[in-house]
Amino acid sequence: MRRYDDPVEVRRGQVAGQGSEQSLEAPEQFLWHGRVWKVRSVVARWVETGPWWQSSRARSVIGAEVGEADHLPHQRDWDELEGDLLAEREFWRVEAGRPVAREPQEGPTSGVFDLSYDAIDGRWQLVGCLD
Repeated sequence: MRRYDDPVEVRRGQVAGQGSEQSLEAPEQFLWHGRVWKVRSVVARWVETGPWWQSSRARSVIGAEVGEADHLPHQRDWDELEGDLLAEREFWRVEAGRPVAREPQEGPTSGVFDLSYDAIDGRWQLVGCLD
C-alpha cells in the first residue's frame, strides 16, 4: 500500500459493510486530486490515539522532564494533558471506484483507500492507497 498525506473532501452516508448486507454511516464518496471516488464498501474501520506519551506535557506531568518548570503538576497541566489523551483519529479502509466515463480515463479507476478523520480539527486525509 502506498502512503499519502493528502487532504480530501468527504461526504458521509450509508455504505455497505464488507461481507454483510447491513449498511453503516461511513465515507460515501471523496474528492481526491479533483476526482470523485464513490465508496462501494467499507473493508475495515478503526480508531488510533496520537502518541500522547511523547508530548512534552505528558513527560512533565509524570516528572520525566527536568527543567525550569520543575514542580508538582497543577490542575491546568492535567487539563492540557487530557487533550493529548483524547486526541483520536478515525480510520476507514474503503473499496472505491470512479464513475464510468464515456471517454477513457487516466489512471486507476478503482482501488482500496485508507481515509482518516481528525475529530479535533474536522479534517479528512487520504493516508494510503492500493490500486
